[in-house]
Amino acid sequence: MKKIGIIGCGFSGTMVAVHLIRNTTEAMELIMIDPSADTGKGIAYTPYSKKHLLNVVTEKMSAFKHDTAHFLEWVLQQKDFSDSDRNILSQSFLPRYLYGAYLQNIWQEALQEAETKQCKITRMCDAATDIEYIDDGIKLYLKDGIEIVVDECVIATGNHTPGNVKINNTAFYESEFYFQNPWKESTVTNLDSSLPVFIIGNGLTMVDTIIGLHEKGFSNEIYSISNNGFNILPHRHIGVQYKDLANELPSKIDLLSILHLFNKHIKKIKKFGLSAEPIIDSLRPYTQKIWQALSDKEKKVFMGRLRHLWGLARHRIPLHIHDYIQQLRIHNKLHIVAGKIIDIERNENDCSVRYYDKRLNQERTIKVARVINCTGPETNLEKAGHLLLKKAIEKGYITQDPLRIGINANPSSFEVLNREAQSMKHLYTLGGNLKGVLWESTAVNELRDQAERLAIHILDTNRS
Repeated sequence: MKKIGIIGCGFSGTMVAVHLIRNTTEAMELIMIDPSADTGKGIAYTPYSKKHLLNVVTEKMSAFKHDTAHFLEWVLQQKDFSDSDRNILSQSFLPRYLYGAYLQNIWQEALQEAETKQCKITRMCDAATDIEYIDDGIKLYLKDGIEIVVDECVIATGNHTPGNVKINNTAFYESEFYFQNPWKESTVTNLDSSLPVFIIGNGLTMVDTIIGLHEKGFSNEIYSISNNGFNILPHRHIGVQYKDLANELPSKIDLLSILHLFNKHIKKIKKFGLSAEPIIDSLRPYTQKIWQALSDKEKKVFMGRLRHLWGLARHRIPLHIHDYIQQLRIHNKLHIVAGKIIDIERNENDCSVRYYDKRLNQERTIKVARVINCTGPETNLEKAGHLLLKKAIEKGYITQDPLRIGINANPSSFEVLNREAQSMKHLYTLGGNLKGVLWESTAVNELRDQAERLAIHILDTNRS
């Protein structure tokens, strides 16, 4: 019986397992490894607040590429939504915890199918800390001292905790006033309102953190800093489809021609009072192809000069959440700073943040109750703190892409590439780990496709 190890039980790892079970014609054993007890949810769909919403409408959140209404149909069967208008629900932004329940339901159904196919499922609430190629397979070492040998191994490690920003006083990061992981409920609890809170980062995680702070009763001011300040846009043109740019994509792609084409079509739709979001959405089916066609130099230019603008139009939030954030700013409860942190000092009962404010062109210092890191997942795997990935890099089994935002891999077979840029047979990765290879590789519509294709590839490889 073939043994397949899956490291990570969030969306990607779980859906690989689901498709392995669905498509197998032979008995097999799946060994699923993740410190969390939940299967299917991952960080994204285990929110501490029921007010944390999906940033994509219901009709686009099916876990199955070829069954686009799967999530919508499941929601309509739930007690709280059974009398909902289907059209309105399809265009609504539902709570993330609900999507987590949906994924767990998919997993439970997969477990039932596994029984009928005599597939053994071994779920280990543990962390993989090392990996080794041996004669008869791949050996995985777990934190609790267990060693497991598998025939195939999928690295589906998902998002890592945000990395620390550079400051002079790095000792502050050991302080009780610093919260590096913004996805933990402890980040927003046990906090009085005698002093403000300081958030590093102005993105989607910052929005969720503000919602969490207010839900827990925090009432003082909130400061949030990033290089560019807060520029998150709301979803303003839901349902608007734009095809003109995609129809003009050149056969030979380079960054400059794409940029010129993009600017041309922005001017075109501005005449109708529209912003760039429909253009960005129209490129989604082609972004991976475009990214792979760019040279390493062009990718570096994009990351340095255009990444922020892409993220601005690409990562949007529900309109009412955007209005909520704007109202906080209007009433001086939220202060957005475009600038840079210089240093942070721990005091006896609080901490002092010294930063440079671009708008004021001056340094400022503020006392706050705590500092919360919302800068986004760490992508440099040597800094991410995942022991297995560090060991795999040290041994040359895996390497990072030139931009150090993911794992180098073959996008067709999902096999990781070693130090010599050769495919490592039987060792695969997907999801956010492919960001450097594919760029767009974190949203459900990309992940569901990758999970299915990887599962079928593994089964075909074992049949041959």
